[in-house]
Amino acid sequence: MTRTLVVVGHGMVGHRFVTAFRARDHERRWRVIVLGEERHPAYDRVGLSSYLDGRGLADLRLDDGELAGDTAVDLRLGVVAESIDRATRTVWTSAGTPVRYDALVLATGSRPFVPPVPGHDLPGCFAYRTVDDLDRIRAASGEARDGVVVGGGLLGLEAANALRLLGLRTQVVEMADWLMPLQVDEGGGHTLGRLVERLGLVVHTGSGTGAVEAGQDGRTRAVRLTDGTEVPADLVVFSAGIRARDELARAAGLPVGERGGVLVDETCRTEDPRVWAVGECAAVAGRTYGLVAPGYAMAETVVDRLLGGSATFGGAEPATKLKLLGVDVASFGDAHSTTPGALDVVHANAASGTYTKLVLSDDARTLLGGVLVGDAGAYPTLRALLGRPLPASPEEVLAPVGGGGLSADAVPDDATVCSCHNVSKGDVTAAITEHGLTDVAGVKRCTLAGTGCGSCVPMLGGLLAGCGVEPDRALCEHFRHTRAELYEIVRATGITTFSELVRTHGAGRGCDVCKPVVASILAGLAGGHVLSEDQAGLQDTNDRFLANIQRNGTYSVVPRIPGGEITPEKLITIGEVARDFGLYTKITGGQRIDLFGARVEQLPLIWRRLVDAGFESGHAYGKALRTVKSCVGTDWCRYGVGDSVAMAIRLELRYRGLRAPHKIKAGVSGCARECAEARSKDFGVIATEKGWNLYVGGNGGFTPRHAELLAADLDDRALIALVDRFLMFYIRTADRLQRTAAWIGAMEGGLEHLRAVVVDDSLGIAEELEAAMERHVGEYADEWAGVLADPEKVARFVSFVNSPDVPDPTIRFTTERGQIRPGATDGPVPLPLPVIRPEAVRA
Repeated sequence: MTRTLVVVGHGMVGHRFVTAFRARDHERRWRVIVLGEERHPAYDRVGLSSYLDGRGLADLRLDDGELAGDTAVDLRLGVVAESIDRATRTVWTSAGTPVRYDALVLATGSRPFVPPVPGHDLPGCFAYRTVDDLDRIRAASGEARDGVVVGGGLLGLEAANALRLLGLRTQVVEMADWLMPLQVDEGGGHTLGRLVERLGLVVHTGSGTGAVEAGQDGRTRAVRLTDGTEVPADLVVFSAGIRARDELARAAGLPVGERGGVLVDETCRTEDPRVWAVGECAAVAGRTYGLVAPGYAMAETVVDRLLGGSATFGGAEPATKLKLLGVDVASFGDAHSTTPGALDVVHANAASGTYTKLVLSDDARTLLGGVLVGDAGAYPTLRALLGRPLPASPEEVLAPVGGGGLSADAVPDDATVCSCHNVSKGDVTAAITEHGLTDVAGVKRCTLAGTGCGSCVPMLGGLLAGCGVEPDRALCEHFRHTRAELYEIVRATGITTFSELVRTHGAGRGCDVCKPVVASILAGLAGGHVLSEDQAGLQDTNDRFLANIQRNGTYSVVPRIPGGEITPEKLITIGEVARDFGLYTKITGGQRIDLFGARVEQLPLIWRRLVDAGFESGHAYGKALRTVKSCVGTDWCRYGVGDSVAMAIRLELRYRGLRAPHKIKAGVSGCARECAEARSKDFGVIATEKGWNLYVGGNGGFTPRHAELLAADLDDRALIALVDRFLMFYIRTADRLQRTAAWIGAMEGGLEHLRAVVVDDSLGIAEELEAAMERHVGEYADEWAGVLADPEKVARFVSFVNSPDVPDPTIRFTTERGQIRPGATDGPVPLPLPVIRPEAVRA
């Protein structure tokens, strides 16, 4: 007989329960009804802030449609469970529909805690918990400049990141004396605070929120702290913790914990034998868990029990690993050293912004817990060793920085490597050997390890290596070589076409992966224009038209402006081109001017005007040198000790057009005040009283990393020689789409090996690298000018959407802040020439 299982809640834990239950209910004895309060299917709430950074809701969804296609699952979204009648085993919903159950699982999760301070309900105050919350915050951020987040814990810092992504000046208020007080100790909290403030956030610790003040319009104006400080705030986000959503159980007469949460036993069953609770709404022996992994373990326990098993939930050691605002943070076990006799071993490096603490038993042998801030690379291994003897001395475990001295071999077979799915090291290694697994993706599919929070994924790679599995570094199915090997093949054989290379050293006809890679190699070694007959078909969209395609299908044009230095005449030309072609203009962070909204057929016309004025391509579209940013140096600044503008121009003109595995950015600062932010670039130069310091391997973006010092106090000639060697060595040996930071990180020996090769010439190739760069400098030619000089190349620039002469009359154009932009609402704009910066609205 088919029985009915009702699940209230379709968050991460509720979804995990349903999918696990359906996977194990092989005889289909149960019909499952899921009541989801939100209108969206289950999504990754841990990665919620990325929703504001370009990821769509579809990217966050946990349900790939498997529940919708399961006839035994009735998923009802936007339906609220309003009451439970335990006597008749019925759940009454907001739709007025009674839903009868044979078993009921509560997975109602938690709600954000909003402190009842005066003004907490003013317009402009928001909670941070759901996608709908973020949509409301996004809508309110359009006219806001200053944002305040109340709460400096896990969710608070996620919320702060969300406001930062929306462009708000953001401040964080935390009542405790340091950030993330529940997860990290004082030392780790202060290190985290310094790292967060480096990213532009202002942090107030040791002070509570007294009130939210309103302006004359009745909306939020400021947040007044308990120490009297007034912080400007157009938008306030409360993220000061969570409270279990146990109101449904309370109303049904089920016991709840002293601090909230539905009371359940070790099987996650409530006082009512037909009602269970899992996740953040459950209080196991009075204790609630605010993390995903324990919720998943509870879900698995109930699945097993409902299907006749005997599983119990034995609790969970607190363990967290996240990247908050680009900063690695991890803690596990007894992070606060509360165990009697516990010993702390701490390694802190203020210069690099890292903090590592191991908590050991009183005999300094057993690992009880730890905290890692700034570099959490050792977390998977250390987490697996929790409660076990250390395989080496604490000093060896902590060295090198980040605890990278331990490998996966140090973990015993019965240790849990994936706490989300309770997978041991032995489970993983057995799967690798028995099923012939060759990559991490295969391990994840076979064992489910790494498919939860993902923190154990690095260890999976180590376990593959420990089983003797060599990672497949083939570029794609058509070339079994790496990018570096293909580079050397082309260099040694003198091959000049893709067809010859794939015929002699590959197979098939190539693909979208290998063609652009080979095109870049040929451009760097064989010379010739990137749109020559042999190379044009290899390029990706941007290189095919020597411009950056934008989200609406138009292109941006970015002329090179070395050092940000520009004459009035050239500045006037850019303005005239933007006006005549109706382009949106923006000054970039790399001292250039972007011109947006050009159609394909307009590109040669725009380039003609710019090239005639002395401009050339800025290669914003290519995997090549982008810019060399500079401050004003000794030209104007009273602090400058080096001519940063002249050096930036010299470097940009030397390396312009240099094709590489990925884009390259650089910076030159005229003094240690670092106004050009040189240490966030692939290579950066900072002037000293004795010359120049050269830094390498910095990156911005999703994984910000400071560049590291390669050599100090260099004169101009030595500096350029080392940059020549560094760039050519990178171009020859890096993998496809590998930035310099990742390249150095993956290099055996890291920075020290790079220094040996580039500075000390340990491989004896320095002269060859410098000669290769000299060849590039001598052969450089502007790609825009190359197109204009060849009628056949110009003929390729034809739009397939609009004819070259007549714009599509169904497209409307709007303005915002005086320029063509999408999303504005002030009506069509008559222009003498067709312009594409559309609202994507058709009449």
